[in-house]
Amino acid sequence: MNGPQYIRFAFPGLGKVCCIFGTRLGGVSSDVYAELNVSLEVGDEPENAAVNREVLKKELDLKAWTELKQVHGDSILFDPSEDLLKGAGTEGDGIALSGPGEGALIKTADCQPIFVAHESERYVLAMHCGWRGNRMKFPETGIRAFCSHFGLPPAELMAVRGPSLGPCCARFHSFDEHWSAEFAEYYNTETRNMDLWLLTRDQLIRAGLHPENIFSLDLCTRCREDLFFSYRRETLCGRQGNIIFFKE
Repeated sequence: MNGPQYIRFAFPGLGKVCCIFGTRLGGVSSDVYAELNVSLEVGDEPENAAVNREVLKKELDLKAWTELKQVHGDSILFDPSEDLLKGAGTEGDGIALSGPGEGALIKTADCQPIFVAHESERYVLAMHCGWRGNRMKFPETGIRAFCSHFGLPPAELMAVRGPSLGPCCARFHSFDEHWSAEFAEYYNTETRNMDLWLLTRDQLIRAGLHPENIFSLDLCTRCREDLFFSYRRETLCGRQGNIIFFKE
């Protein structure tokens, strides 16, 4: 087995906060879960997913990470105390941390992994945001809840959005069924595609982040079958592991 393949991202000037965005490459899973599926909930052989998770943890020198049973909502778990490496029982779509040596895992196969860090390098937020999250304005409400909990000005935050369903492939045949008029500017009536990337950026700006502090990895998970799992492309598939953590 080759080692896990992932994309590193570093916030400018923040050397103590690390971000990785996972790919499907470098694990032991097979068939539709090949190779680096990290989810225990999608039908992969549990022992294969467990190996992938342990290898990734070792690769990153992580003692623990926290994960949730993601439900396309807007609730955030603040400073969890237990290591949920072997499973995710708590429901939610955001994890906020303020402790060195900790990590937060977001599992995706088209949804947006959004990582946020405070300039002090003491606080981070990980969000799982699909189109339903955008519709309920989770990038906005999540930032506000994070700032309220820790007493942080949003202008002191940086954010990065990882590989996800791009404007080339986020098709909604019925705009009225899934969206409302306030989102019309992000919908292309000719292609019937939504620009979820731009929508997330604008929602982060409305939450108070400076535009120059918002970064993105513009890789479409549906297009890049060589790199990523995609629910839109395959329905039955694995999940990428995206992690933000503090260096010891």
